[in-house]
Amino acid sequence: MDLKSTCLVVGGSVCSFKLLNTILRFLPTPELARKKSWQWRNISTSLAHSSLSGAWAVLCFYLQPQMLEDLIFHHSLLSHSLVAVSTGYFIYDCLDVALNQPCKQSCEVLLHHAAVLSCFSLALTSRLYVGYCVISLLVEINSVFLHIRQLLLHSGRRNRQGTHIKAPRPSVTYSVISWVNLGTLLVFRVCTLVWMSRWLAAHSERIPRYVLMIGTTGLSLISITNIVLLHRLLMADFLSSRHNTSKDHERKPVSPE
Repeated sequence: MDLKSTCLVVGGSVCSFKLLNTILRFLPTPELARKKSWQWRNISTSLAHSSLSGAWAVLCFYLQPQMLEDLIFHHSLLSHSLVAVSTGYFIYDCLDVALNQPCKQSCEVLLHHAAVLSCFSLALTSRLYVGYCVISLLVEINSVFLHIRQLLLHSGRRNRQGTHIKAPRPSVTYSVISWVNLGTLLVFRVCTLVWMSRWLAAHSERIPRYVLMIGTTGLSLISITNIVLLHRLLMADFLSSRHNTSKDHERKPVSPE
């Protein structure tokens, strides 16, 4: 895929996710979520991207397992297209967040997206490290359950219905999603980022200094946000005896990513 085609795919991705977000305006929204309709649409759009990119990344490695042996040079049209589509999503989400959220609430997401975009842009323009970027998109498998959890919170489906006690028990659906979310977070976020950091260190002599700096900075920022995310989830769903629902209506934690 040449540079012009890549730009067309990225631009088409931006427009497609914007169109999806617009369509969501006209679809039924749970009553409780109507108070924060922008967050509902934003998280739903993110769920669509996570579902698409997570499955796409698995497919890339299933069809071309040899890409794991050479994450620098080896890639396919399918994997290159995946990185281009995800780049379009992150550009779209940056614009959506910047235009609809106060700076204090959006800086974490924007910082994360900036780190991802710098790495993805390098891969798209140089046609190098595409496989490494596809590895990072395995994180989106966890993001699927992370976003479903948030949608349950925004729709008021966290606790069992009909309970009138001070500490209502979580619904079966929410409990299952919470455990799956935690498990996939440990596997696809923590383990994946540890593996990526190890790979970067092992191949540091083959990588130009500026690329190493971009990769190290990006991984460091994403690792910090994942530690914060893990702490929030443990406190909200497993360690806290009292669940404060209002605290769980946060902006979607970052992903790349």
